Amino acid sequence: MNVSNNIGKFDWLTIFIYFALITIGWINIYSASLTDTSVAFFDFSQIQTKQLVWIGLSFIIIVFVLAIDSKFYERFSSLIYLIAIASLLGLFVFGSTIAGQTAWYVFGDFRIQPSELVKAATALAMAKYLSDIQTNIHTFIDQLKAFTIIAIPIVLVLLQPDPGSALIYFAFLFPLFREGMHFVYLLLGFFAAVLFTTTLAFGHEWVIFGVIAISLLVYYKYRKNRPNLFKYLFIAASCIIFSLSVEYVFDHVFKQHHRDRFNIILGKEVDIKGVGYNTNQSEIAIGSGGWTGKGWTEGTQTKGNFVPEQHTDYIFSTVGEEWGFVGSFVVVALFVFLILRLLYLAENQNSTFSRVYGYSVASILFVHFFVNISMVIGLFPTVGIPLPFLSYGGSGLWAFTILLFIFIKLDSQKHVNR
Repeated sequence: MNVSNNIGKFDWLTIFIYFALITIGWINIYSASLTDTSVAFFDFSQIQTKQLVWIGLSFIIIVFVLAIDSKFYERFSSLIYLIAIASLLGLFVFGSTIAGQTAWYVFGDFRIQPSELVKAATALAMAKYLSDIQTNIHTFIDQLKAFTIIAIPIVLVLLQPDPGSALIYFAFLFPLFREGMHFVYLLLGFFAAVLFTTTLAFGHEWVIFGVIAISLLVYYKYRKNRPNLFKYLFIAASCIIFSLSVEYVFDHVFKQHHRDRFNIILGKEVDIKGVGYNTNQSEIAIGSGGWTGKGWTEGTQTKGNFVPEQHTDYIFSTVGEEWGFVGSFVVVALFVFLILRLLYLAENQNSTFSRVYGYSVASILFVHFFVNISMVIGLFPTVGIPLPFLSYGGSGLWAFTILLFIFIKLDSQKHVNR
């Protein structure tokens, strides 16, 4: 079935938001990369021109993705996932190491980062598995299989090493909860993160004291109900053991630049000229924008190249400086509306496969958006996560385009009898 026969079935509101975001992205990439030597608009050595090429090629990808029969994505999802995993494995043989990470295939002046593209493949594999009639996500064995689908790319990406990209794959937990996995897993993950951060901030001695005190208070409060003492002891012991392991993991597993970034966020170190330089300059740029900004290409922080990687991970600082609170609000509102729109569309799908895939797309975009903005404004350590559709880069733009438009294709077929 060709694209022209389905034009009226596509969700054009989602497509409009997509085009709005990539347009805003290119405008700010242009400003962030503008230098005194940037005289030729179509100079392919310039970042803004390269991004324009990536955008143009994205339109070809969109037509290709929408032209494929929607059943193809479900039927061959497992094969697509295996090919994607093979692309990650191939990095350890054929990949190029850039900035300490073996995360790219390089072909002359062109390079591609497969970890970005693997997200769509993992979303398809997860949708396929959860839509299988034999899958019961309430059983431990099926939960383990689902976790394995997520864990394989996480491990391979961590080995590159690229912890920032690996973090994104935890977004797949949200579709699992939507399909019925017990909320306790998410609660445990959140509690573990709080325990980890608290231990780093105050030390394991205070955390152990707090765990024991809270356990005794809870047990005392419910003593008349004869609570299971073993359960309380097991939970308390698990928390204590986890807290004791935090410092070892932090000192021996994390790399030095990761430790530095956590220490800066926790207020243990002040390093505005070293590891904390990016975040500090980003905060200055955003804060100086005021309500309406300094105007396009008029940002002093941006034109002075004070914010490293401003056209990639820190592109939002350009938005904040040159377009102010109003411009920043528009970008945030577009992302929020896009994510809510995707969740709405996902809930209205006729098939479990399309619903799970839709939730996966929304979750991936949300984690990217939330972590990147938090990182740029200093609420989260710098972990190298781009802002979807706005940050410079062909791999990221193509990956997000494929991810989104596969769902748009699936959504266009929701009223077709299967």
